[in-house]
Amino acid sequence: MTVLPNFTAEYTKLPERLFARVAPVPVPDPGLIAFNTQLAEALGFGEPPAPNCLSALFSGNDLPDTMQPVAQIYAGHQFGNWNPQLGDGRAHLLGELRGRDGLIYDVQLKGSGPTPFSRGGDGRAWLGPVLREYLISEAMHAIGIPTTRALAAVRTGAPVLRDDGPLPGAILTRVARSHVRVGHFQLLAARGWNEELKALFHFTCDRLGLSDHNPETLLDHVINGQIDLITRWMGLGFIHGVMNTDNCALSCETIDYGPCAFMEGYNPGQVFSAIDRFGRYAYDQQPWILCWNMAQFASALIPLMPNEDAAVDDFTARVRAMPDRLSVAQSAHFAAKLGLQSDSALVAEFLQMMTDLNADFTLSFLHLSGDAPQAVIRQHPDFANWSKRWRADIADMDAAVIRMRQMNPQIIPRNHIIQQVIDAGLNGDDAPFHAALQALTQPFDRATDAFAAYRNPAQPDELVTRTFCGT
Repeated sequence: MTVLPNFTAEYTKLPERLFARVAPVPVPDPGLIAFNTQLAEALGFGEPPAPNCLSALFSGNDLPDTMQPVAQIYAGHQFGNWNPQLGDGRAHLLGELRGRDGLIYDVQLKGSGPTPFSRGGDGRAWLGPVLREYLISEAMHAIGIPTTRALAAVRTGAPVLRDDGPLPGAILTRVARSHVRVGHFQLLAARGWNEELKALFHFTCDRLGLSDHNPETLLDHVINGQIDLITRWMGLGFIHGVMNTDNCALSCETIDYGPCAFMEGYNPGQVFSAIDRFGRYAYDQQPWILCWNMAQFASALIPLMPNEDAAVDDFTARVRAMPDRLSVAQSAHFAAKLGLQSDSALVAEFLQMMTDLNADFTLSFLHLSGDAPQAVIRQHPDFANWSKRWRADIADMDAAVIRMRQMNPQIIPRNHIIQQVIDAGLNGDDAPFHAALQALTQPFDRATDAFAAYRNPAQPDELVTRTFCGT
């Protein structure tokens, strides 16, 4: 017997301008690909039902009466250009759940049909982006990166049309601490909807657990959380690919995995996204784009302040302090990845050697803990001297190795592995997806024989050089 947790509809208590009440569009033949039983248990689900019941629920075909699905409206800067109205064009917020940890989580369907904010789109997702987001978001969670999570994936039984022709459709169920983004606040501020802005502000403070409902407190909370998030991205070689303000969550979770990718050969200017033609969201630009996004968020909070002129000066100072804070955080994070207690010239020198050789990001760090003995980094002419000085800087190597193995995953969602999973899924074979999921959710497992295929870099004919958002 299925026991669903008690869904609430807190977002629908906000002013009606903030959303549209719209139900998912039924699909002809939903079929379950995956159901995240661990996450479901944490959200209060009872005994998992039969797959056909799950597919009916997570396709949107059979929703309980306690759900009041809505599509959220927001705006955003996309590649630096202002778009005054965006919104959930292919997503439906089903409601909220209080997890066993006492926190409230959003549950949302992606690819569940058009909404009033679809802007001419079909409101659907094809299988590839659904498999990609499921795998990568769960891998990021396992590594310890704040992220939205995947609760379920369902085939729809109906094709969707994209540039490559008809492709199998799918729907992802996404869980987040909140789906409110910088773009939500931007839209309300730009339209002068101050009462709605106040309502969303108090809602967001409550959702994020902020007892002090002051705009300064919310701004500081988001800046601090985003600095931590982007620092972790950088330490993983993760490239989001589309850091628009509508993809910047105030919950400080990684959200929207469209054209994201993981750097293999180290190149600070690496870009994967096919639509990022000028490298705005390149790997090394991510910290600075965060500062830009936070400036837009700060601007959207100004109407909430009693003295707007003073607030502009105050908020500007907070944002201008961010580059130094990011630099310090990133240096400390990379020092820890090298087993060092504090930043030193050794960090910059190591990254330069990686750059010189285009050395594999993940394996270069694993080499130092003895987990990748043949890594390319050891071939650098300066490596022997660097290694001697590095060892001299570490008082307790055994303890340092333990720290490094806690910081540096053995396995990341390498781009070619994700592509192989998608290719198999297009042929109706989900076995590679489930095998990859098992490996990627054990990223620090040193049983390399079991997961060797997921640990190794791509062969030349497997390289993925461009990624696509899939909308």
